[in-house]
Amino acid sequence: MNRFDWDDLRYFLSVARAGRLTVAARRLGADHATVSRRITSLETALKAKLFERRPHGYQLTAQGEQLLANAEAIETQALAAQSEIGGADLTLSGAVRVGAPDGFGSIFLAPRIGALAERYPELDIQLVAMSRIPSLSKREADIAVSLNPPREGRIVARKLADYDLALYAAPAYLDAALPVRSPQDLFEHRIVGYIDDLIYTPELDYLDEVAKGLRPRIQSSSILAQLAATEAGAGVCVLPRFMADGARLRRVLPREVTLTRSFWLIVHADLRDVARIRATMDFLVRETRAARAVLQPETA
Repeated sequence: MNRFDWDDLRYFLSVARAGRLTVAARRLGADHATVSRRITSLETALKAKLFERRPHGYQLTAQGEQLLANAEAIETQALAAQSEIGGADLTLSGAVRVGAPDGFGSIFLAPRIGALAERYPELDIQLVAMSRIPSLSKREADIAVSLNPPREGRIVARKLADYDLALYAAPAYLDAALPVRSPQDLFEHRIVGYIDDLIYTPELDYLDEVAKGLRPRIQSSSILAQLAATEAGAGVCVLPRFMADGARLRRVLPREVTLTRSFWLIVHADLRDVARIRATMDFLVRETRAARAVLQPETA
């Protein structure tokens, strides 16, 4: 009978997080042959195949995914014991992947994420900014920022903050176009907005709230592309104020049109107590709370 070596879990976690033996070996300060041998030893002891060996790297099997949650829980308890008994702060390492809507991820989080890396030098931070919400169940992200709380699955949700959206256009566009005195006047203007069948959450289907039946002539699945088009004079667009207030744009109907949406922080229940996940979530909460005046500025 093969003996289970607890230390093999360190190698398992590193490969699971890195996806490649060479990267895991570098992080562990070992050679890749040693890492491979420890993974094989663990699989033999558990009588389970933990990884699919593929040309592009190592991918967890279903049994590997199951072990990952348990191994990370063991890691969390070990780090907590080190902190409580040794009196030192948790030494966080490994990778944490944060998924977020493209505007929030690129404009709000990206300039702030360096502070998290500085606080935890051994933490690898992956920011996935995309025009959809990544799947936590498929491990596309460890933590996700969503526009609504999940309604099913073993997901834990926490409200981060509300944020305001408003109508904007480039000064040159407005100077050359018909005046906009009411929402009905918008039907005489080019509207920039989302592609209807690519709207990934109902919270972004907001043009009817501005004026019933209003539809975009210039469409993109990306809010960043919409911002760029609007800055270039393409038309009038609904944009988050944290993105548009610092851009070369002018508000349209500031008294008549203000929309409010919410950001939610979501994480799989199995990961919420993992040290690096908890530290990253705490960071996101602190940053959004500190930036409430940016996310919901007072109407001028």
